[in-house]
Amino acid sequence: SRDVFLVIGNEIIEAPMADRNRYFETWAYRKLLKEYFQAGVKWTAAPKPQLLDAQYNLNFQFPQTGKPSRFVVTEFEPTFDAADFVRCGRDIFGQKSHVTNSLGIEWLQRHLEDEYRIHIIESHCPEALHIDTTLMPLAPGKILVNPEFVDVNKLPKILKSWDILVAPYPNHIPQNQLRLVSEWAGLNVLMLDEERVIVEKNQEPMIKALKDWGFKPIVCSFESYYPFLGSFHCAT
Repeated sequence: SRDVFLVIGNEIIEAPMADRNRYFETWAYRKLLKEYFQAGVKWTAAPKPQLLDAQYNLNFQFPQTGKPSRFVVTEFEPTFDAADFVRCGRDIFGQKSHVTNSLGIEWLQRHLEDEYRIHIIESHCPEALHIDTTLMPLAPGKILVNPEFVDVNKLPKILKSWDILVAPYPNHIPQNQLRLVSEWAGLNVLMLDEERVIVEKNQEPMIKALKDWGFKPIVCSFESYYPFLGSFHCAT
């Protein structure tokens, strides 16, 4: 599961998720985890949070437009979802969100030590939850960004030498498919290699942009998955 497990090299890390409804979700994968462990994979579980009321801003209200971001989770204990991170070689891009706090990011960086570097993306999305609709690496030196959620002038320094591909505004998603999924779900594409990319077939602006950038889009009808709260990365 993209949300529950963070795969870094030969290690699978169970995420300390902030959602009480998902507290035991990793148990569904125990058989697979044991098989991977017996095959030589390093299996790690981050400290399981208590998820007491102190973990949450119980009177949370979304900030007004232009005001600094704030989130439902507090810094009571480390929490993060694996889906708030994406890895490129030895570099990991991550974001704070309504499930990932600064302590969670700090725990992960200490655990990984100097072998990997975490770079934080500042999201302007008031409902920030998982990085897949904010930023998406496409190929070495090429990264897709959401112009509504990030300021391209304030990206981590490591991206200075990269090609910053600004995503086109998406086609509207029918409300019956949208539910709690971002209108930017079309940015959640799935790379097969440095050229081939799977993209939602109804997102013509994204398909055209990918072709213009030299990629080879493979269209796939996937809007029917949106009610399950995600797109390609969330389903793999």
